[in-house]
Amino acid sequence: MNKSSPTIEELAELVGFHKNYVNTFGILQTPKKEALESLLNAMGYDLSNEVLLKKQINGLREKQWRDILPSTQVIKSDNHHPYITISLPEEHQTSNRCFRLTITTEDNNIIHQDIEISTLLLTQTAELNEDKFCQFQLPLPKIHEGYHHLSVKIAGQESNCHLIVAPPKCYSPEEAYDKKVWGYTTQLYSLRSEQNFGMGDFNDLNNLIISAAQQEASIIGLNPLHPLYQNNPEHISPYSPTSRCFLNTLYIHVQSTHNFKTCRAAIEKYNSESFQEQLALAKSAELINYSVVAQLKFELLEILFDDFMSSNEDSQRLPQERFNHFIQEQEDDLFTLATFEALYEHFRAIDDSTYHWQSWPIEFHSSSTDEVKAFQQSNHKRIQYFMYLQWLAHEQMQSAANLTSIHDMPIGLYLDLAVGCDGAGVDVWSNQEVYVAGASVGAPPDAMNTIGQNWGLTPMNPVSLKEQGYLPLIKALRSNMQYAGALRIDHILGLMRQYWIAPGMGAHEGIYITYPLDDILSIIALESRRANCVVIGEDLGTVPEGFSDLIAGYGLLSYKVLYFERWWETGLFKRPETYPSQSIATVSTHDVPTLMGWWAGRDLTWRRELNLYPNDELRDQEEAGRIKDRHLLIAALKDVGTLAEDDIDEQTLEISNKALNIAVQKYVALTPSRLHLIPLEDGLEIIEQVNIPGTIDEHPNWRQKLPVTLEEMWNTPSIKYIQSLMNEVRPR
Repeated sequence: MNKSSPTIEELAELVGFHKNYVNTFGILQTPKKEALESLLNAMGYDLSNEVLLKKQINGLREKQWRDILPSTQVIKSDNHHPYITISLPEEHQTSNRCFRLTITTEDNNIIHQDIEISTLLLTQTAELNEDKFCQFQLPLPKIHEGYHHLSVKIAGQESNCHLIVAPPKCYSPEEAYDKKVWGYTTQLYSLRSEQNFGMGDFNDLNNLIISAAQQEASIIGLNPLHPLYQNNPEHISPYSPTSRCFLNTLYIHVQSTHNFKTCRAAIEKYNSESFQEQLALAKSAELINYSVVAQLKFELLEILFDDFMSSNEDSQRLPQERFNHFIQEQEDDLFTLATFEALYEHFRAIDDSTYHWQSWPIEFHSSSTDEVKAFQQSNHKRIQYFMYLQWLAHEQMQSAANLTSIHDMPIGLYLDLAVGCDGAGVDVWSNQEVYVAGASVGAPPDAMNTIGQNWGLTPMNPVSLKEQGYLPLIKALRSNMQYAGALRIDHILGLMRQYWIAPGMGAHEGIYITYPLDDILSIIALESRRANCVVIGEDLGTVPEGFSDLIAGYGLLSYKVLYFERWWETGLFKRPETYPSQSIATVSTHDVPTLMGWWAGRDLTWRRELNLYPNDELRDQEEAGRIKDRHLLIAALKDVGTLAEDDIDEQTLEISNKALNIAVQKYVALTPSRLHLIPLEDGLEIIEQVNIPGTIDEHPNWRQKLPVTLEEMWNTPSIKYIQSLMNEVRPR
């Protein structure tokens, strides 16, 4: 190939793929050409010959000149002289001296301006195949924050642009409540209670809120509550949703539905001997049996749906009106989700090994085909059933959010936005232009996951995302923030650069691709202020220098986990006062060991037994390192005075759970961090962690229940002393 021949590497760089990166161990990683080819093909690029390759490279290079307007323009509301770059052929300067600018605002006000080209500031020129182009700065009128539409008409051509005006910063914790606060986090499914169906539900959440508020807690953190697959209840990871909009209907509390107490058929089913026997088994099981819970719950909900839709009772008139209003408010998105659920159920009934829409007949591979439309008409009632379930989930979740206000919790619910969607789900099926089917999002090897991670989530094409005005992201943010006082964005680094893994490649062979971070952070700020929702960016892992400062500039809180807040040159734990105030602090998370598990080395035992180490040397190094880490932690606790000499035997490191828990939680509580979260697993001194990355069924991920019921939990000694400690160090 001669020097002028186009290369795949050129195309990859234009698309945004990084040439290389330095991993957490300081080693330069360069992607394999096979991985680049595979990912570019998945994005829709044709690499079959040089002519096509060159055409695509030129198309990307020339796009900014040949398109009059960019697909999306984001400007800050505090910019007093906003403008947009406009590109025009050189002849327009003489033959067309005027053009019309039209802005349609979000609230449907229309602004027209006739612009003379001669009044614009010329910034750049270019010659492309003898065509000459000029770029100008086009001043924009002052427009309020929101999502607007801009168009330019010139010489019979019209160009359109999404125009987004965003605030400079997110809503802050100080605006919500001007004190340092604390609260609990929990995996909602893990809650035990006398009345649930063998896994936690929205009624358990209500009771958790009431009791936590009585303890002066200001916040309740939850795992992602996104919908999974109703007809595949064993797909259980909350971080692998079918969609990041709407809710997981398995959390519905059946007994709280509007007609449960008046529906004779539902009451008879619920009270039947066989139902109660199965229910008792589900509740007494050590681990959650999702299939049994789903069978019991949806069996009742189908009866309740039929009763609700056919009821002429006055008591059901208002709920029926609310249901119809919910359908209208959600528009096509809810109908698409319900259609997908009905199709998924339909094809699983034909073949129960069908778990992916790509296994359906090809005429159903898109949400807009005639066959799908015909299915919608012939299955209208079933689609309405799935919309009904989403409405129930929404009403119960909204009630929980309202309850935090009623009980004066300054922050309220802290929800979690997953980094992406499962490729077999509705979001990918219904918007294949923006999702890169076949590729997968993950993370490179680091100290906690030495073989890297493949999360199995389908990434979004950053170019297509921008062309759609970032609408998929906006919908996901809005859907979650409507219930939340705080939103954690999982792996926020993925909004700057995302680690993609090509089909058939290992998790250590991924490639980074750049995303338009400034645009995305501005949109997050806009949605945050509209919802009065604090935003936390989970900035753990292989994070570039200065990234945490960058997101802080947009008002996002960083995520500080005790285990990782170390001076890596020495391994010493950072003193509490070094934590930034604009952060959330916690001892552990769902993906790392609990405090008791870390102290006992339970996570290392699991990793050894499951062969999660790439070699014996690293295994031995980590096990020896944990002994040193325990000494370093004790030294840090003593240094700030949260642990007394009498609390521990220096030689054997023997210490009671209580002494260790109090000392560590107080250490974190002393930080300037605005929010301090205590996982209930730590509050209850549990040794097993929620999830071990890199495993599926080898460890009981996402299945473990808390050891006590909600009714018993508040009298548990460890919870009582944690609550007392928090109200001493972080009083509301």
